Formats: sequence, C-alpha cells, structure tokens
Amino acid sequence: MVVDVVESTGWKKDDPIPYLALAKTLEQIEGTSSRLEIIKILCDFFVHAIELSPKDLPATVYLCVNQLGPAYEGLELGIAETNLMKAMASAFGRNVSKIKEDLHKYGDLGLVAENSRTSQKTLGFSAAKKLTIPAVFKKLREIALMSGLKSTDKKIGAIQGLLVSCKECEARYLIRGLQGKLRIGLAGQSLIAALANAFTTVELKNEGKKLSAEKLKQRMVEDALIVKTTYCECPNFDKLIDVALSKGIAALPEECKIEPGIPMKPMLAHPTRAVSEVMKRFGDNDFACEWKYDGERCQLHQTSAGVVNLYSRNQEDHTGKYPDIISKLPECFKDTVKSFIADAEVVAWDPVAKMILPFQVLTTRARKADSTPAKKRGADGKEIKKAEVHVCVFLFDLLYLNDESLVKKSFRERRELLRQHFHESPGSFTFANSLDTNDTDAIAQFLEEAIKGNCEGLMVKSLDENATYEIAKRSHSWLKLKKDYLEGVGDTFDLVVVGGYKGTGKRVGVYGGYLMACYEPDSETYQVICKIGTGFSDEDLKNHHETLSKHIIPKPPQYYTFASEEKPDVWFEPEVVWEVKCADLSISPKAKAAIGIVDPDKGISLRFPRFVRIRDDKSSTDATTADQVADMYRNQDQVKNAVNDENKGGDEEDMEY
Repeated sequence: MVVDVVESTGWKKDDPIPYLALAKTLEQIEGTSSRLEIIKILCDFFVHAIELSPKDLPATVYLCVNQLGPAYEGLELGIAETNLMKAMASAFGRNVSKIKEDLHKYGDLGLVAENSRTSQKTLGFSAAKKLTIPAVFKKLREIALMSGLKSTDKKIGAIQGLLVSCKECEARYLIRGLQGKLRIGLAGQSLIAALANAFTTVELKNEGKKLSAEKLKQRMVEDALIVKTTYCECPNFDKLIDVALSKGIAALPEECKIEPGIPMKPMLAHPTRAVSEVMKRFGDNDFACEWKYDGERCQLHQTSAGVVNLYSRNQEDHTGKYPDIISKLPECFKDTVKSFIADAEVVAWDPVAKMILPFQVLTTRARKADSTPAKKRGADGKEIKKAEVHVCVFLFDLLYLNDESLVKKSFRERRELLRQHFHESPGSFTFANSLDTNDTDAIAQFLEEAIKGNCEGLMVKSLDENATYEIAKRSHSWLKLKKDYLEGVGDTFDLVVVGGYKGTGKRVGVYGGYLMACYEPDSETYQVICKIGTGFSDEDLKNHHETLSKHIIPKPPQYYTFASEEKPDVWFEPEVVWEVKCADLSISPKAKAAIGIVDPDKGISLRFPRFVRIRDDKSSTDATTADQVADMYRNQDQVKNAVNDENKGGDEEDMEY
C-alpha cells in the first residue's frame, strides 16, 4: 500500500520536512524487495522534498544513507547498544531488563523502540514537539560531537529527548539510525538513481515538458549517469544537490570536479592469469609493469591552503592513522607543488633490513582513523613509536596538480608529472618499482622479482592508448597479475560474511563455519557462493565470533540470495569482508553466485575455500562481483579446454574442518 507522506504528515510548502514523512517512506521501502520499486518510492519522496522544502534535501539524503555528512568527514555517532537501551528505558518508562528481553524476542532494537512507544501511555507524549528532518539531523550531529566528561550521559539525555517526541514508526528508524543499521535494503546506487530521477522529474515539470515513455526513460538513464559519475568524482551531497537545484543536472560535470580535500573512488584493475593474456590484451600498445604492493591503497591530498589529508580506498579519512606520513610528506615534493592528489600504497616497512613487511604487520596499527585535521593535531608521529610499525609510501599515480585535474591525461603523462614534481625520500616515500617492456621473458622475470620482494605480483598499465584514469571503474587498461593467479585460479576473492554455523568439538563457543557471498551490483543483492571453515587460527575464530556477533540479524534480508539447504544457524548483516582463496571454481546447484551468467539455473561455487585475511579497507559493496566470479570461472584451464562437455552437477559442501 502506497502512503501519501505529504497528506498523512501534514507536510506543507516551505515547512521543515517532517521526520515522520521520511520514516513512512523508509517503512514502504522496507516492505518491498523490488529495486525498481524502491527507487520509485524514494524518487517520489525526493520530488516532494525538492518542491516543498528544497533546503532540507541534503540532510534528508544523508539520513537515508545513515550518514551525518560526507563519508570522508568521518563523523560517527558511536552509541553503544546498552546506552540506547538506557535512553529507551528513560523515554518510555521501562526497565532495561525488559527491553533486553524484547530485543532477544524481536532481534531488532528499532522494533522494540517502536513497540515500546506505541504501548506507552505516559502523559506528555501527545504534547511533544513534532520531529523534523533538520532538527533530527542537527541533534544527531551534536550527539556525534559530544566528548569529554559525562559525554555519555549527555548523549543518552539527547537521545531520550528525541525518543519522547517520536510518533508511529519514527522510533524504529531513529534507533536503527543511531545503531548505524537502517536494515531496509537501500543501497547507495539505488539512492543515487532515485535522487537523479527526482532532479529529472522536477526539471521537466519546470520546463513544462512531457516526454514519451521511451524518451523519458532515456533521459532518466542519461541524467542518472551524470549524477553517478559526478558523485564518484565529488562524493559530497551538499555540493552536488546545491548545483543540481540551482543550475541543473547538466551543470554538474563542470561545477563538481575533483579537488583536493574531497577523496574519490579509485580506479581498479582486472585480474589476468598469465603473461600471455597480458600480451593478448595490450597487443602492440605500450604498457608499464609495476610491483603490486601488499599494503593499503591510499590517496594523498594537499589543498592550495596547505591542508594535508590521507584517505583510504573507501574515502575514509586516515590522516590520524598515519601522522608519520603526514609529517614527512613535504620531504617528497618540490617547491613547484602547491596542491595535488596522488594515488599510492602504504606498506609496513623494516627500516633496518630495508624491506617490505607483510600486510598483517600493517594491520597492527590502530584501525580507527582520527579525522581531526593534521594542523590541529600537530602530527609528529610520536604515538607510532608505541606500535613500532614503520611504513613506507609507494607513489604510482598523480591525479591532480596545482589546480588542474590530470585524470584525462594518459598514464605516461601523469607518471612523468609525478616524477618531475616529486622525489624519493628513502624509507618514507618511493616511486613504485616499474618496468616498461613488451618482452614476455622480461615480464616473467620482473614478476618473480616482485614476489621475492614481498609483493603480491604485478600491475600492468596501458601507457598511452585508453590510458586515462577511470574513477571508480574496474578497467581493462589496468591488469593485475598476482602470484595466486599462477596457482590455477584467476584471483583471490573478497567475499561478504552473511551467515555463521555454530561450532562443535574444539570450536564450541565460536562459529565453526561461515556462509560467504559475492555482490551483484545490478540487483544490489548478495549471492551465496560457498561455505568456509578452513584457514582460521584459534585466535581468528575468537575474534571473528566477537566481531560478527555484533551484526546478528533475526532473519536473512530480502537482498540475500541463497539455497534453502544452505541456511546457517545465525545470519549477519553484510558488514564484514574477507579475502578468500580456493582450489578452483565449479558449477553448483546450491550456489547462487553468478546464477544465469554461465548456467541458466545453477550458480558458481568455490571448491576448498580458505580464509586469507580480513579486508577492513573494503565495504560489502566493494566485494567481488558476480560478473568477476563468472569471468574467473571461464578463465580456468579446465573450462577453456573443455570441448562439448556439459557442465556437470556441483561440488559437495566444500567446507573442511
């Protein structure tokens, strides 16, 4: 049933958007599994927001994606579940113990809050001031910024004040938002599509144009691509919305360009299994081979005002995680450099042996980044001495220099500018080890040298032909050739942990096995690909149990695709990503990964999967995609060499203990 959120909430033109209008919209989205219907529902809501209360649109969008501003600002609520229960108990006149009982029963603190509010008959609720989106957004930001003595008590009091004013389903989504888990199946790409469609709808209304269904669809696809591309380059909804409303969608590419201080999604590479495949892909075109470092991808930014930041591949501000890099950064560029964005890899480094250390060593540094600007912190690197994890930055690309974007230039040009304006500082900043060649023997030898140098393999990049920097894209102009590829499988996999199986024997008290899934971006679903139970130390199992227990949900979301016989003992939200190796891939009637791509009715499964490491630097939507799984299946020698051989039934459970 479609709810008219304008009429049902008394939303009037130029009034602040009622928070209840958003809550009712989220409720409708939660009730459908259709991605197209989700986009339509959200688009209609955004159209109302643009026409009635346009100044509230940025806050509305951030609340929809459960953020308090651009992701790179790093502003988070950090509210413990126990404190949310205390706030609920105070607001609704209940005991915390009773709230815990209800949580165990429903498995959703948001529903507990809604039920508690609905059944609460305490005087004063009806007289409480109605919640509005700008007021809620402002209060949530205030809560996130509270610190110091008694800040926890202040946060609980502020949350209590919001809950007292909640009506109908508002408490459900307010509490979920405070938890950081809306649980409605709204992915980022759907939100961007809905926002773009809303802009298009309003623009056409203002122009008095009526297009045919076919032309309207084409216009919406074109406009959505502009908005999506713009957001990849400038992931700031405040700026994007301001330009779209004041100047129109067509102005976005010119007005919202890349700039230092706003991180973009990085360009990614396609896997390849052999040097011969590299030669086939690039043909006679010139290309460069670089060592593929086993570290953490980063972007280094310096604004024209001299503010320096370091961002992760997910646009998180890791400036505070690497104060030693920030303090030494001026050593690596010349006086000609006023502003820049550089693409690089941070690796753990042994300054005595002058060698790269494994990725696991790098992970021992504090994972939580401090988003406080380096100037205010006076970053001097002293706190790093405690961990004694030294790092070295390997620079390999330059995307912006002195107020000019370089992403449309060729890789050869960008690399030349990098080497012209930057220089090495031994043990701190170094250019990626590279080799320009099209000799297969030289590439093979260079790959061997990279592996001996504690690297994962090689990155192979086109120098001139199709060599621009493709933001947020996995391009065939960049290929990765890892040592894992030479062992039979095209790549390791980055998979999402969606379920857990209770351990037995030595694994009692922890999860003994896990259900893993890849990501399907078109349908925004997670497709089960295998069970996994090997590769874990006792310490791993303990840590995984502690981490994943925080993400337990009572039932699988509608965007999980799995076979009924694969049902785990517990389900998890799609929050944790692991790197996984396997012996090979096979068609399986149980697996749902890439179903319909290679086989019309069966998916692809990993045989003998094995845990490698946690991928803290990746979100669930950065996981290996269904198309990548299908490509890796097809690239196996046994599949390539098969002639008129029907795909046979699947493997067994492939979970080893």
